[in-house]
Amino acid sequence: MATEDNKSEPPSSPSPAPASSPSADPTPSSSPSPSPASGVHARATALLGRPKLWLLPTVLTGLLALLLSLLYMGGIVSPNRDLHELPIGIVNADRGAALPGQKENLGAQITQAVVTDTSNGDKADWRRLSLAQAQDELDSGKLYGALVVPDGFTASVAALSGADATARPALTVLTNPGKGSLGSSLASQITTQAAHQASQTIGKQLTANAKGANATTKLLLADPVTVTPQVGHPIGTHSGLGLSTFYYTLLLVLAGFLGGNVINNGVDTSLGYADNEIGPWHTRRRTVPITRTQTLLLKMGMTAGITLLSVSLIMVATVGILGMDADHLPLLWLYSYCATLAVGLGVQAINAAFGGIGQLVSMFVFIVLGLPSSGATVPLQAVPDFYRFLSVFEPMRQLGDGVRAILYFDARGDAGLTRAWIMIAVGAALALLFGFAMARYYDRKGLERLTPHEA
Repeated sequence: MATEDNKSEPPSSPSPAPASSPSADPTPSSSPSPSPASGVHARATALLGRPKLWLLPTVLTGLLALLLSLLYMGGIVSPNRDLHELPIGIVNADRGAALPGQKENLGAQITQAVVTDTSNGDKADWRRLSLAQAQDELDSGKLYGALVVPDGFTASVAALSGADATARPALTVLTNPGKGSLGSSLASQITTQAAHQASQTIGKQLTANAKGANATTKLLLADPVTVTPQVGHPIGTHSGLGLSTFYYTLLLVLAGFLGGNVINNGVDTSLGYADNEIGPWHTRRRTVPITRTQTLLLKMGMTAGITLLSVSLIMVATVGILGMDADHLPLLWLYSYCATLAVGLGVQAINAAFGGIGQLVSMFVFIVLGLPSSGATVPLQAVPDFYRFLSVFEPMRQLGDGVRAILYFDARGDAGLTRAWIMIAVGAALALLFGFAMARYYDRKGLERLTPHEA
């Protein structure tokens, strides 16, 4: 199969026509259209006046601008409005006796009041847990935070009625920065507000029973509880405040997307199915006769090989040079390779099926729809329903869950890593089936890509 460049010779100059006499037939004879070699060129000013030249670029550019604006801003413009059932734990560790005249201790009263409170709608999904269960779910990324009523809480509140009461009892708010700074912040706001409401409710009871207390004690009893924030599951100081998961996942997706398209274009150029222009230089190789199926196999094989290098360089840059906090490095490399390869195979399959517009289609599949539905910056519980639906199958969400589990949650399977592995396998299998099914279909229909280069 020949692969060297065609070196086409410019057409030879036509012989000069004999000069016509005044009596010659004035009707002009047909002549070929002017070519660039003849020195006759179109002018931009003339082409700008052609409406058909404007139509397709204008429509596509406008649609892209509109869709990108709606999709990206629609997912983050109002997280408080869209917040729905954010998982938050509530723990009653208070084992003290009830106050005089009451059936339950204050810990039981607080947890019941918080869980049944409907003033904030369904923004929080309160989960009654023991302290050990709450810690385990924080460590596995199942909770965005927790509100803890500590042991001895009722006794510490009862002590406020004494004459020497000076300290306020405390409720503990646990945060989970591994779930992202915004998600942890939303959980902290909800739990802190719930704690303050509980304090005011308790204050009303204590004030009513302390009519003979002095002014200082009454002031202390009116809002007796303080809120103590603590990190429930700490992450490293070089984790971007919980955002390193998002950016690392984005690097993997971009490496697969951009790498896949670079390989696609490079193979087409080398096989003579596309022109190669670098600056003012233009070349085109002789077309190599090859089926669409074999072309796709070649591109996917190159994707599998080149991804080894790109993933290794990503880890060298992020972990080795920039010092990103990361444990389980062999597992992280293997996961990164499989994730990036799955994206790259998907890009090749889409390009094989859609041809020239494949790059645009794969951009929407892996980037445009993936970013706002990833749940890596804004929790999925705080985005509109459309994005929660996308998150069920969009690749970036699946890959991000696995990266988060490895980086922040000790590579636990129940932190999202098991599901991520399954979705990577499903995605790669779908890419192979879809890509080769379409390529084989085109081959059987005789829809060849063979376009021999002409001088």
